Amino acid sequence: MKNIHLGVNLSFAMNRYVEPEEWAKIVKEELEIKYVQFFTDLLDPFFSPSSFRSRMCQKIKELCEKKSLKIHSVFTGTSPHCFNLLLHPEKEMRKFALKWYGEVIKMTSQMGSSGFGSFLGAFSQKDLNNKERKKVLTEELIENWHYLASLAKREGLKFLLFEPMSCKREPPSTIKETKWFYQKLNEHSSLPFKLCLDLGHGRKTSGEAVDDNPYAWLEEFKEDGLTVHLQQTDRIVSRHWPFTKDFNQRGIIKAEKVIDILKNNKGIYLFIEINYPPFEPFDEYIKEDLKKSVEYWKKILKGHL
Repeated sequence: MKNIHLGVNLSFAMNRYVEPEEWAKIVKEELEIKYVQFFTDLLDPFFSPSSFRSRMCQKIKELCEKKSLKIHSVFTGTSPHCFNLLLHPEKEMRKFALKWYGEVIKMTSQMGSSGFGSFLGAFSQKDLNNKERKKVLTEELIENWHYLASLAKREGLKFLLFEPMSCKREPPSTIKETKWFYQKLNEHSSLPFKLCLDLGHGRKTSGEAVDDNPYAWLEEFKEDGLTVHLQQTDRIVSRHWPFTKDFNQRGIIKAEKVIDILKNNKGIYLFIEINYPPFEPFDEYIKEDLKKSVEYWKKILKGHL
């Protein structure tokens, strides 16, 4: 379908296919797809000096141009998700997180990508349970993301993405919360904030059945320019399984149903996001499972032409 673009998040490459030549070859020659969502674990500012990142970003940009690959966006990886970032209890740590995001935005620009995305942050349990403290931190969170939007605009980016998550400490995690953040983030922002929906996210314990229903999320937020992370899951937890025969029997995500909901919208980007632990035996079959997942989605998309 011309209005729906299939791509891959480079989470599969995490410490396996670190060299740009390797993941680019897999995406172009083995998966035969065009669109890439870069995964920050492959070039995290905390672990790499600025001069090295600049060289690598230029290399990635030139390589993607040569292979006709397009980096749609850069997205936070597994490592930053282990931290509170812009919702850390300590002000000094939130300032450091702001600097970290600034470096990723600069990296995004240097790669030639026009968008950057992330989860918004994570409360500590103590702050979550303190109503006034939570309110103050949330207000600061919105302000900091507006600052990052202005920084991103100066760097030449066109949009920012934010991803709803699965637990109370990582807002937003419900449809109602997501609507609120969507409005607040886009008020007075230098750049548009767009949604990146993950089919395995949404809070099971919210008391609202729709929050645990991936199709309800898609119906609620289907719009032009939507980005979606594709994972097979049973929704017990966010599994990030591949779309292979065995996992499709165990999981609840049906490509036909997803495409049917999104088929009338323009500029939709679907990124397969498979997260296998970075060791054996997963190293042996992640590429094959990724190929099968791409074939599964290509077949469904082709059937809707």
